[in-house]
Amino acid sequence: QVQLVESGGGLVQAGGSLRLSCVASERTFSSYVMGWFRQAPGKEREFVAATRWSYGSVYYADSVKGRFTISRDNAKNTVYLQMNSLKPEDTALYYCAARKIGLLSTTPDLYDYWGQGTQVTVSS
Repeated sequence: QVQLVESGGGLVQAGGSLRLSCVASERTFSSYVMGWFRQAPGKEREFVAATRWSYGSVYYADSVKGRFTISRDNAKNTVYLQMNSLKPEDTALYYCAARKIGLLSTTPDLYDYWGQGTQVTVSS
């Protein structure tokens, strides 16, 4: 069973920055699609960003494009989400997810493994 552990969430003022981390338990993640999703209270889980680990390809939701950056450190089996210029509407529980086979996807149901989530709260 693959395990994903997120960290780095917290409380920040609007305009501030946070960096989320997600450590994967398997080195075979080099071929996996890794994604970040978020879910605010009363809303559905939504796509934020994804990367095809071994190919370096990335994709972002329009709402975060230009503000968030997804990256990876293969040596540490870790994927990051650098979040800049944060807005109150970015407040949510942020999840890391992994897809074993397939292309980059914005659909949560296509991901096979999920972390427990890390809370991000942006105050105005």
